[in-house]
Amino acid sequence: MTTTDPMHTDTLTETAQLREQLLQAQKLSSVGALASSVAHEFNNILTTIINYAKLGLKAGHDAERHASLERILKAGHRAAAITSSMLGFARRNSQRREMHDVVALVEEVLVLTQKDLQQHRIQVEKTYMGRPRAAVVAGQIEQVLLNLVINARQSMPRGGTLHVDVRSNPQTQMVEIRVADTGCGIAADKLRLIFEPFYTTKRPDENGHGGTGLGLSVCRQIIEQHQGRIRVESLAGKGSAFTVKLPLEAPVADGGQARASA
Repeated sequence: MTTTDPMHTDTLTETAQLREQLLQAQKLSSVGALASSVAHEFNNILTTIINYAKLGLKAGHDAERHASLERILKAGHRAAAITSSMLGFARRNSQRREMHDVVALVEEVLVLTQKDLQQHRIQVEKTYMGRPRAAVVAGQIEQVLLNLVINARQSMPRGGTLHVDVRSNPQTQMVEIRVADTGCGIAADKLRLIFEPFYTTKRPDENGHGGTGLGLSVCRQIIEQHQGRIRVESLAGKGSAFTVKLPLEAPVADGGQARASA
């Protein structure tokens, strides 16, 4: 009969707890990087609502009042979408893998980062080939994507283009998510180090915020736990492209059948 070493079990439990704490800390760091732009956008939305409410009150015709209400409604929907995305990202602590539309996860992240990208003069180009689904922990995959998008924006301090592509590869049975930028790129001698913990190529920005060296390390950890892969191609001065590959089917080691998400 096989006996279990209590000390070994305790060590595994502590390791799992530390890993979860690291993921949560890195998630909060990612949200913090967007806090300023999200607050700025909410301020703009409130200004729009207040101004059109004033116009509506002064309007002498039903058509003018209707137009003002339409603008208020549109601004309200935008605020609701941002709030929903932010709260969903922050609250998704479940570790259960479920079948999710990968494009929908990408779009959630782009909603969160839209204002931040606009403020830094980043144009977004999207290519979605179908709506592939994969068995994933949604919050963790969004965390990976958020890291990649923020990293791409930070590599383009003077503006540029962010390319986001999603497609399924029937030959490899993988979903492929590619996040590419036209930024500063990464030198060849540093490329092999970027997934190492606490290694960073970032310098502090105008607000004194620099890299922790944990973002890409956490990304790799999450993707490997999903039995996937993350790869990078980069040329100094030309930009970088990160490709995340996730199994289309629910992994056998998942501990149960994947459930379809609502």
